[in-house]
Amino acid sequence: MAKVDFYVILGVERSATRDEVGKAYRRLARRYHPRINPGDAEAEAFFRTVTEAYETLRDPARRREYDAHGAREHASPPVAIEFQGFDFSPGGSGAGTSATFRELFSDVFTVPAARTVSGRPERGGDLFGEVALSFEEAVRGTERRLTVTRLDACLECGGAGRRRAVETRCAGCRGSGTTRRRRGHMVFAMPCSECDGKGSLRFRPCAACRERGVVTRDEEIAIHVPAGVDDGSRLRIEAKGNAGRRGGEPGDLYIVARVGRHRVLRREGQDLHLDLPIAIHEAALGATVDVPTLDGTARLRVPPGTRSGQRFRLREYGVPSPRRDGGRGDLVVAVNVVLPPVADERSKALLREFGRINAADVRKGLFED
Repeated sequence: MAKVDFYVILGVERSATRDEVGKAYRRLARRYHPRINPGDAEAEAFFRTVTEAYETLRDPARRREYDAHGAREHASPPVAIEFQGFDFSPGGSGAGTSATFRELFSDVFTVPAARTVSGRPERGGDLFGEVALSFEEAVRGTERRLTVTRLDACLECGGAGRRRAVETRCAGCRGSGTTRRRRGHMVFAMPCSECDGKGSLRFRPCAACRERGVVTRDEEIAIHVPAGVDDGSRLRIEAKGNAGRRGGEPGDLYIVARVGRHRVLRREGQDLHLDLPIAIHEAALGATVDVPTLDGTARLRVPPGTRSGQRFRLREYGVPSPRRDGGRGDLVVAVNVVLPPVADERSKALLREFGRINAADVRKGLFED
């Protein structure tokens, strides 16, 4: 049992559309379908996981349920591979699923163009993941190590899928370049998979990767999170996606930062904001008060006559820019005047005396036309 993330399996972002999910599925199905890899238990198991990921993410209701629970312990159940509704004619022009069949199984039919393209190097797919950060880690930067399941180049053949050998007659097709396979009442003629339809062998298949050139491997990757990343920021780790086939370049790994909240501070761009309570006498007479910041405590001078909601800016106490040449934001403090509880008679008397001395009508002009 292992943690399986369907988005990572398909190599798509969590915001991927249904069409993008379908394209990713077809790309992987062309490589790992059991009919393309007969007798390959590893490819068949991976194809089952790919199919379950596709069936889950293409259905809106199942996708919402999956997103709510996230990656889970997973053991792939058997997946029935059906062919109803497909156009089995290699040159057919039917719509709907027939085009998908021809795309997935272009190697089954004798289509020279498809065989030519299949020999070219292919760039590996990108991978996507997430990392959870505290507010302080996102602001100050940190280092993380993540274990990523990715397709890596086969060490036995260097990613080529085959090893060099002396040219000999192909035993798989007996030199004809063509093999036949029966599917029920139908017989398919296809280029020999051992010699690519040439009838002779200059290379022999790599047994370690079954000629795919890649193998599934868990790798621990060091992630540098720069100071100042925000929630939803995407970090790119170059060449840490899936390995390319036939010597193609590897894809990239994209990590999305999920940043938690701070107890009292909130972030808007590179600035931090704080709601600071002050007493009525501090607002009226002025005071110097302590302000919590990410760097400890700062001192803020509140001038006499400060009103509730008034804002003050502490320069360079905000969030550093993740760009190397960027500066640092500010801390914006909004003060809220808090009235004290008045329970004793002396305090009430002092307030009445204050009212008599300062008898100006604070609502003057409010009701005048």
